[in-house]
Amino acid sequence: MHRPTPHPLALLVLAGLLQAPAQAALFDVDPGPYLHATGGFAAWDQDSHGRVLDLCLSKAVSSRVPGTAAAPSYMCTLLPTPGVFDDTQAINFPSNFPDEAFWFTADAALVDAARGIDLSFGTAIEAAFAAEEPVDGDQVSFARVRIRVDVAAPGTYVITHPYGVDVFDVPVAGRRAINMTRDIGIGAPQTYNGALKGDVGPFLRSVNGPYSETNPLTGASERFIGDPNLEEAVTGSPFNTNYVRIEGPNGLDLRTEVFSVSGKLSSVNRPTPLIPQRSTYSRRTVNGNPVAQQDVFVQAPPQPATVTLTSQSPNLPLSEANHTGAWYAQSALNPTLPALLTVAADNTPAIPSSTPTTASLPLVDLVTIQRAEYSLGSGQLTLIAATSDEVTPPTLTAHTGHGAAIGALGGEGAVKTLTTGLSPIPPATVTVTSSNGGSDSEEVVILP
Repeated sequence: MHRPTPHPLALLVLAGLLQAPAQAALFDVDPGPYLHATGGFAAWDQDSHGRVLDLCLSKAVSSRVPGTAAAPSYMCTLLPTPGVFDDTQAINFPSNFPDEAFWFTADAALVDAARGIDLSFGTAIEAAFAAEEPVDGDQVSFARVRIRVDVAAPGTYVITHPYGVDVFDVPVAGRRAINMTRDIGIGAPQTYNGALKGDVGPFLRSVNGPYSETNPLTGASERFIGDPNLEEAVTGSPFNTNYVRIEGPNGLDLRTEVFSVSGKLSSVNRPTPLIPQRSTYSRRTVNGNPVAQQDVFVQAPPQPATVTLTSQSPNLPLSEANHTGAWYAQSALNPTLPALLTVAADNTPAIPSSTPTTASLPLVDLVTIQRAEYSLGSGQLTLIAATSDEVTPPTLTAHTGHGAAIGALGGEGAVKTLTTGLSPIPPATVTVTSSNGGSDSEEVVILP
């Protein structure tokens, strides 16, 4: 079910991904050395909400859902494979090791027989092998989103899920008319940071967890973010879309808000994730007086964590909404440039073992390209750009997308212009940089 797939298995056209991935789905991964006990894989992954999950190889079973000898109710997603992995025997690499293992899984299903809809959604941070069987030196990992849907009518379908929005154009109805697998991060063997660039994360987790169970081999108590033997409401979506919803022809609009989730919380202590996103200032004159503001955006664990701008007195707390981990604050101080802001994040209220962290953010002006046009007839490029510093406007300079200098924009105020000849072909994109640190890039509109 979870084998790596180099290309999406889609019988249809994937019309687009409407919602971009979170700024940081996963935050960090075990840098090694990679040990025999974990099959040569990274021992843990950390998400941008601060949770650290071990590669889930425990044989702890659910105390909520009874299993059988033939089908134990494991808290980890352990998939027996005849001739490769026998879950009734001790896990040992490579002689008896899962050909697929997981740091995290979340699965949901939605069926409406009357409307002809049978949807399955699966997402995972997965450990696998390039040739599908356990071989040392063949280990790979990736972030997966898989959507499969049987539909009864052709048309356009929009599927919203915890990690984005996917749109499918379905020309022919039928079984698995929608069949998409997106695997991100498969790279060189035993290189595990590729999944950090995927769109899976932060980890979904049960609203009823974490759960504690006993490892039958060690007697140790272990904690899990969910019980994969249950279907439960979850939290953790970076977009606050903790559900799967399908919209389509003839007013179709169905959703489910329950998932089966697996993931073993690690005993590894990690710093609180803190990811600077933007720190810009603006200045203007109102009734002869300068008015300034500073806008600070960071990604960090959601509440009950705290995030504070500590480089001013008194310290300024940032605000967070919808438990997505997006934090913001605005200060009315007029900065003296160059300025370096300091932000501190503390996730110990949610994860006592985490340690607070700080980050430095250069304060820059906000540059906005208002016009970028190239005339094929005249060979002229026309740029109009503005800086948010209207009181002491900095110098604005244009570059091509490849970094080649085009020239300085002219003008006395905050809005500056440049018209210049470029040949033999127009640039695809232009970037305008400010002497106060800001920048903006835009695609060039091509005119006759």
